[in-house]
Amino acid sequence: MGADSYLQFISVLIIFVVVLAATYYVTKWIANYQKGTESGKNIEIIETCRISNNKYIQIVRVGERYISLGVTNDQITNLGDVDPSEIVKEPKAQENMSFNDILEKIKGEKKSSNGK
Repeated sequence: MGADSYLQFISVLIIFVVVLAATYYVTKWIANYQKGTESGKNIEIIETCRISNNKYIQIVRVGERYISLGVTNDQITNLGDVDPSEIVKEPKAQENMSFNDILEKIKGEKKSSNGK
């Protein structure tokens, strides 16, 4: 009876690891697929600033124009054009950061905000 339960535990553990690995690889594949479909388009969200729970201001590039939008759950309002010379873009190197790098960055931001 003991060997049978031991084999059952090992088989469940192997199935769990296989499902976990499959989930990891499928998630990576979907992320790469979505990244590929979004690149090269004429519309890009440059920056989003949260004002309250469900209210945001976004700067969006449409073609060569930069537009500021007020976004809520119910509507999107055009706030006006933004001069392209006033746009400050962060380098895109952050897209390739590992999860650990992002976690450390967030921890650093929380420490600096608590230390003020």
